Amino acid sequence: MDMILSRLKAKQACIGIVGLGYVGLPLMLRYNAIGYRVLGLDIDSGKVEKLNAGCTYIEHIPSEHVARARANGFEATTDFSRVVECDALILCVPTPLNKYREPDMSFVVSTADAIKPYLRAGQVVSLESTTYPGTTEEELLPRVQEGGLKVGEDIFLVYSPEREDPGNPNFETRTIPKVVGGHTPQCLQVGIALYEQAIDEVVPVSSTKAAEMTKLLENIHRAVNIGLVNEMKIVADRMGIDIFEVVDAAATKPFGFTPYYPGPGLGGHCIPIDPFYLTWKAREYGLHTRFIELSGEVNKAMPDYVLGKLMDGLNDQGLALKGSRVLVLGIAYKKNVDDMRESPSVEIMELIEAKGGKVAYSDPHVPAFPKMREHHFELTSEVLTAENLASFDAVVLATDHDRFDYDLILRHARLVVDSRGKYRAPAANVIKA
Repeated sequence: MDMILSRLKAKQACIGIVGLGYVGLPLMLRYNAIGYRVLGLDIDSGKVEKLNAGCTYIEHIPSEHVARARANGFEATTDFSRVVECDALILCVPTPLNKYREPDMSFVVSTADAIKPYLRAGQVVSLESTTYPGTTEEELLPRVQEGGLKVGEDIFLVYSPEREDPGNPNFETRTIPKVVGGHTPQCLQVGIALYEQAIDEVVPVSSTKAAEMTKLLENIHRAVNIGLVNEMKIVADRMGIDIFEVVDAAATKPFGFTPYYPGPGLGGHCIPIDPFYLTWKAREYGLHTRFIELSGEVNKAMPDYVLGKLMDGLNDQGLALKGSRVLVLGIAYKKNVDDMRESPSVEIMELIEAKGGKVAYSDPHVPAFPKMREHHFELTSEVLTAENLASFDAVVLATDHDRFDYDLILRHARLVVDSRGKYRAPAANVIKA
């Protein structure tokens, strides 16, 4: 322990980042910027080649930042035998859901199996992937100790949940407080030493389970509140009330209220997924998390609600959805990023197509529809012009990017189905969804 603590505090340690995506890449840049040698490991050879060429593949992370890191000694590799070179290994791999809406731990398990032959005494292993309480103990601990290393003495094991918010200009990796839980008190001490060099505030908790539960609470809190306001949106709409006006008014209360806004569904890697991790694990303890599951049902139904509003709007014009040309505006899961993970826009596109509609999209951040595990469209982004907008029977505003010309859209679209509350003033061609 003394050796790893000394190397971390003196910035002599090599930091290994496993998984170079929306979480791992910013973390790499931060450690590299403050003087650590950083080795990136990923199974995607395409990502590795781009990074080693000084190029980015995430829009809000400029290539010049990657090029600067390369000049400062950063290297990416697909060779997991180089794990032995690292003093710290930070695992930032996906934790999606399978087709049964249950946790898919395959990326965590396969990563642990890939690194375990090369683990050695004096290393710290930190899992950052969002997961259910008990994952670190159940999946990582036995694999880390399989070769005879004892956690807490020879090697150190921590869980520290990622808190990245892609594209948010108000926060960066350094300024977001870091929760850390260790398998033993010694593990926690090493985990704190690992993160306190790079993060302004480290928040220690009593165990890896407590840290895992902290991450779930943060995102379930948001999912439940968004589910609540999405349900209120439906009630308000039936009553002829603008829910966005109501939320804005309620937000003026200086205490006891936090504004959450409705939308077409939940997107991103965390909020649509995390509640199901806890509900799945709770069943092991004979518990049924009704409150959490109800919010999941409400949020999951939002793309269908938007589809219904689209069909109503077309019907008012004497059109059926079948055969109509529909343009979806914004297919990233939130505004001003290129992040497509769990985007409700894609589900809306699939629902339109399933009903016989002819779907297209426009997104200044996603020029061509990317390869996704579960979704596929051979489409490229439409250029928004007066003529092109007028050629569609309807446009669905799914993601409210700042780069859209909303005046142009309003003037020339025949029908706008607004799921983001962008058009607050009443307009003959706008339907709130």
